[in-house]
Amino acid sequence: MGQFMDTAPPPPGLRERKKQRTRDALLRAAVELFVSQGYEHTTVDEIAAAVDVSQRTFFRYFAGKEEAALALEELTVAHFVDAVRSRPPHEPPMEALRRAVLSGWHSIGEAVESVVPVELYLRMYRVIESTPVLLAAHLRRAAETEETIAGVIAEREGLDPDTDPRPRLAVAVFSAVMRVTERQWLLEEEFSLAGIHALTSRYLDQVGPALLGDWRTV
Repeated sequence: MGQFMDTAPPPPGLRERKKQRTRDALLRAAVELFVSQGYEHTTVDEIAAAVDVSQRTFFRYFAGKEEAALALEELTVAHFVDAVRSRPPHEPPMEALRRAVLSGWHSIGEAVESVVPVELYLRMYRVIESTPVLLAAHLRRAAETEETIAGVIAEREGLDPDTDPRPRLAVAVFSAVMRVTERQWLLEEEFSLAGIHALTSRYLDQVGPALLGDWRTV
């Protein structure tokens, strides 16, 4: 009879749901303030006051302003890592990375939308890019993510990333393309999720020709 028992995890209890709502409210308030008045001009007290909680409550959920400013990024990165792990094992590494980022756009948008409007999330990108302390933290986290993804790719391919450089090289190329795409997108007039999706697809399509093709036209 054991095989017929429901093994799905129980839904979160009332206390857990309340804590999640408080965290989401603090995150939403933080992003709204960062976008409207700048990261450096926003205090923890202002964020807490916007949700009508104490500073102590804020620090129960976030170590500080930086963690709150990068929380949405952490959310999207977690979705991407899961998407890479879920790709079919027959896909070559670069194809798995490409399909993971492009096919996961909708679910990432839904995850963000459950906390803040997507437009606000996109505007937060500009805040990160224009704030040195946040940009430095963003790039540091990106390097950590590269290591995680390289490990996922190595596991998929049955390789040891410490003795075979290919997983790290593939992820480095992919990450460089994503960084170039991100910076170019911030300059585009169409500042939207659809816009960055289209730009990402176009730039990833150029990886092979850029690395292996002859650029000369004459």
